[in-house]
Amino acid sequence: MAESFHRTIFLPGPVGRLEALLWTVSGDPAEVALVCHPHPLFGGTLHNKVVYHAARVLHEAGMPVLRFNFRGAGLSEGEHDKGRGEKDDVHAALDYLTETFPAKPILLAGFSFGSWVGLDVACEDKRVSRLIGLGLPVNQSDVGYLDKCRKPKLFVQGSEDQYGSPKRLRELFKKWPEPKKLVVIEGADHFFASGPGSLDGLDQLDDAIRSWL
Repeated sequence: MAESFHRTIFLPGPVGRLEALLWTVSGDPAEVALVCHPHPLFGGTLHNKVVYHAARVLHEAGMPVLRFNFRGAGLSEGEHDKGRGEKDDVHAALDYLTETFPAKPILLAGFSFGSWVGLDVACEDKRVSRLIGLGLPVNQSDVGYLDKCRKPKLFVQGSEDQYGSPKRLRELFKKWPEPKKLVVIEGADHFFASGPGSLDGLDQLDDAIRSWL
């Protein structure tokens, strides 16, 4: 991997500044990435383990990677807005990447709440070229925006995901336009753990992203 630089920054957000962490690479990258974290009311932040794993794989592939805290999480200002205002936070992060890396296509990845909110924005925003949804919470969330999303899409789900039933996800996946890929990790739960203290599910998550890239 090329020489990289990690730095904490604050983005101008719709309701105040957003805490973020940018991993850069030396040279001129072909693509940049944004990774969105899980539900902030249940402890989700940019430092979440699944988010970190996804960011690391994307960074190892040569992409600058931006992670940020949604409004009200970590040091980000504002209050949780049940996914509505958080879409504006995603737009603010995309704006930052566009300004910092002009004309570069953006890969957007999200985990759980971050996939529900992030992919909704990504399907419509022309700056985003491809999408990764991890632990998409299809049991309780409307993901109808994917019905017409023709961008390349990867979905990775644990077979024991308590918030996103693989059966339900497969039913929806059939309707979604190509190009698309679904990987179900056997024995893994929503957080891609496959046993007490096990990293196996996360390792398989890493492999699924690497092979798709």
